[in-house]
Amino acid sequence: MNFSIVWSEFAESQLDEIYDYYCGEVGKEFAAKFVKGIINEPNKLLTTPFIGQEEELLKGRKIQYRYLVYKNYKLIYSVDLDNGLIRIADVFDTRQNPPKIRRNK
Repeated sequence: MNFSIVWSEFAESQLDEIYDYYCGEVGKEFAAKFVKGIINEPNKLLTTPFIGQEEELLKGRKIQYRYLVYKNYKLIYSVDLDNGLIRIADVFDTRQNPPKIRRNK
């Protein structure tokens, strides 16, 4: 099956925050490269969508969430087999309080 990757508005807003943070800390060039790395990470899911581990802190939800790790960030995603979509729901900084991942989007 061919899959497409779709980013939620919330995940996109997280990318914007990450970019803004690194622009202020180390500069635009690094920020752009770093965010590009995050954006490219889910491409490996196009051929093997279930390689990410299940997100333990989100197990009680209707949708099964999995994650990939890029540097200090978890890319939280779900697989929609019916529509051939990989939905990136969140980009979560693992240096935060882990239960914060349960926040509503």
